[in-house]
Amino acid sequence: MQDNLLETSMLALQLLFSFDADLWNIIGVSFRVSITAIAIATVPAILVGFLLAMCDFKGRSIVIALFNALMAVPTVVVGLTLYLMLSRSGPFGDLHLLFTQPAMIIGQVMLAFPLLVCMSHSAFQAVDRRAWETARTLGAGYTFSIITIMREARFALLAVVVAGFGRIISEVGCSMMVGGNIMGYTRNIPTAIALETSKGMFAQGVALGLVLLVLALFLNFTLASVRGKGQAV
Repeated sequence: MQDNLLETSMLALQLLFSFDADLWNIIGVSFRVSITAIAIATVPAILVGFLLAMCDFKGRSIVIALFNALMAVPTVVVGLTLYLMLSRSGPFGDLHLLFTQPAMIIGQVMLAFPLLVCMSHSAFQAVDRRAWETARTLGAGYTFSIITIMREARFALLAVVVAGFGRIISEVGCSMMVGGNIMGYTRNIPTAIALETSKGMFAQGVALGLVLLVLALFLNFTLASVRGKGQAV
């Protein structure tokens, strides 16, 4: 048992450091899709979080509760919903997006958006509301006032983005359903791990798991650093 584990680990490291083309293509797809998705979702989600934190309007608590509920929706449910919408019989079937990277990006945006909204809402709530009111009282425009509040919450907002990226790059359900796990095109790290493990071929799965582990450590160290800087300010 120990010999098999050691052999598998050595094969995994060999795949990584020999720059195996198939392995690094999978890693590239993962990062390309997830970075694109977080880039699309971040700005509108943070603006929605800002509005929920700083503006009073009818139904605000219902909107907040809705985003909190959406944040807890399983990834496979999001994937199933998107699959039905993009399938040939669905309302967007004519776009032919199913089993493509754009479909994976849309799915990851749907997963990241509620999380980014809820976390940015909490980040803005931690900022003294009087900063917003003072800026508006002194005649500052909405754009300048928003930038002022964002500067106050910049470390927390960076942590929000990092957490959102960590959420989507490791999800498997949505990517599997709308991406189809096509080798060289839509196969990403989590779906490849699931496939290789089911086939009993653990070396590539372990190699990709190591990539996710290193990424998780990097994101956690980044979050810790961001929190430290935010407390020092």
